[in-house]
Amino acid sequence: MNQNLRARLALLLDGLRQGRETSLEALPKLDRHLPDARDRALARAMLYACLRGIERYERWLHDLLERPLPNAAAPVESVLLLALASLDQGIDGAHAVVSASVDAIRGLEQPGLAGLGNAVLRRAQRELAQLRALPPRTDAERYNHPTWLIERLRRDWGADQAAAILQANNEPAPLWLRVNRQRANVSDYRAKLAEQGLDAALAPGLPDALCLADSLDVLQLPGFPDGLVSVQDGAAQLAVVLLDLQPGQRVLDACAAPGGKLSHILEQGIPLAQVQACDVSAARLSRMQENLQRMQFTATIDWLQADAGSAKAFAPGTQFERILLDAPCTGTGVIRRHPDIRLLRKPGQVQALKQTQARLLDRLFALLAPGGRLVYATCSVLQEENAGQVAAFLERQADAWLRPVDADWFGRDTGFGRQNLPGEQGLDGFFYAVLKRRAS
Repeated sequence: MNQNLRARLALLLDGLRQGRETSLEALPKLDRHLPDARDRALARAMLYACLRGIERYERWLHDLLERPLPNAAAPVESVLLLALASLDQGIDGAHAVVSASVDAIRGLEQPGLAGLGNAVLRRAQRELAQLRALPPRTDAERYNHPTWLIERLRRDWGADQAAAILQANNEPAPLWLRVNRQRANVSDYRAKLAEQGLDAALAPGLPDALCLADSLDVLQLPGFPDGLVSVQDGAAQLAVVLLDLQPGQRVLDACAAPGGKLSHILEQGIPLAQVQACDVSAARLSRMQENLQRMQFTATIDWLQADAGSAKAFAPGTQFERILLDAPCTGTGVIRRHPDIRLLRKPGQVQALKQTQARLLDRLFALLAPGGRLVYATCSVLQEENAGQVAAFLERQADAWLRPVDADWFGRDTGFGRQNLPGEQGLDGFFYAVLKRRAS
């Protein structure tokens, strides 16, 4: 990776550390400057290694510097953090890491700090064994997660299970695929992968899923540009299984972006009376429409830009037999896949998200036809967003009842839905509850 690209990656990391954007927003922008798949892979390897060890590498840098860098040099600090992660994880040769990082500092118009960067990284090379042996001073350093989240996980799951969650969050996630059953079947697509030397495992309970142990550039997947296959974690694929779609039903995907579950609904090939996709963001709706065109879907979808929890979002008398609420949440179940979540989430956000989830549940349940089914899903492992949220909802709604989740293999029964923890069955951390309206 040349110094210009390393400087761009440092600016991206600085944006994540400052909370200006997410990796989902930032990485596609970076990719426009990385036409070579090898450079894209290297950039992600460097970034994710740094994020998964961010507390440790910040401590190392603090110990290596005689005094903190000025605030204006925050991108330089990110260059050095990326370099420390690369040296620690053996990403690229040590000499190349130091040389390219020093050039990147110059490229960031900080030539006066190039010498300091060179000295710090060469010292890190010499003292790498001592740095690795430094005992963690805090739990945040030990687990590379913010203290508030460690405490929440211990409260919800106990010390041992919390430690397992934290460890799983620091491991790379496998690559889960969803085969478009309208254009292929899982067995045939698995054979296509085998022809390319890629071993994919089947997933009992997930009829459209395949799992690859190692990630790769998705453009290398046969048929990916044409929608033959999509990337979607197996836990997320369970949503459509739990909807139990039947012909002639009216279906609402209430918080539809980024559209993975919506396209999975369409891939079932079931003749539905209506499919409505709602999202508060016009830009996200537009991207979903473009993606469905790429995947060559011809089904008619009713697109609605609105806050699904607003009383004015839907016309009076609107009803659906199936509603999917993939609710806004902390994302604490997918940190292994999006390691910047540990930087972006703050404890004060949990209460605001809980209020949003409750508002969405109440409003959407009012749209559910008698005998209908609402699937509540989050990619969180915090009980107050999951079992606690569903328990409170059932207290408020006398005509609602909780249907068992038909997936005994998935995680554990919480009494108010099923919770999978990160890494269990190779899946992301995900929660599901199936709610029904009593037939009148």
